[in-house]
Amino acid sequence: MRSKSTKKWIPLLCNLLGCLLLIGVILISLSLTLPRTLGYEMYHVISGSMEPTIPVGSLVYVEMLTPEEIQAEDIIAFRSNGTIITHRVLRNRLVEGEFVTKGDANAAADMNAIAYEELIGRVKYHIPVLGSLMALWTSTLGKLYALCVAACGVMLNMLAGRLRERAEEA
Repeated sequence: MRSKSTKKWIPLLCNLLGCLLLIGVILISLSLTLPRTLGYEMYHVISGSMEPTIPVGSLVYVEMLTPEEIQAEDIIAFRSNGTIITHRVLRNRLVEGEFVTKGDANAAADMNAIAYEELIGRVKYHIPVLGSLMALWTSTLGKLYALCVAACGVMLNMLAGRLRERAEEA
């Protein structure tokens, strides 16, 4: 037979764990949606061309700017052959309407200049590892995990309520 203190602690722990799981799902989801409402695009870094400044697996937040606002030494995101690349600007050629860029880990500047039309924006922030988590979270499997974690949080809270009811009946 359980003591009264045990009957009180188990529902409390179930509630606490359930709430933590739900809050975790909400916070992770917000970290992936809120920046878009603030005008940022987010991208997952999958190559080491910007290491050590931006490690592989980082999440980069890109702010939209006009090409004329970009300065030398800024890190920009741009489209190239269907992919998104982040490199540092060596020169902004205003007259030609293009950027000369280079990855920090690369020995030489990129072979081709980047036309203004390819610009997405300037990298404002980057957070290591979060890009890999974002890639998982936004995949079909990640969404399934999020749903399961949220369901576990709800069930733990329901279990806590049932345990309290039983404790009151006894």
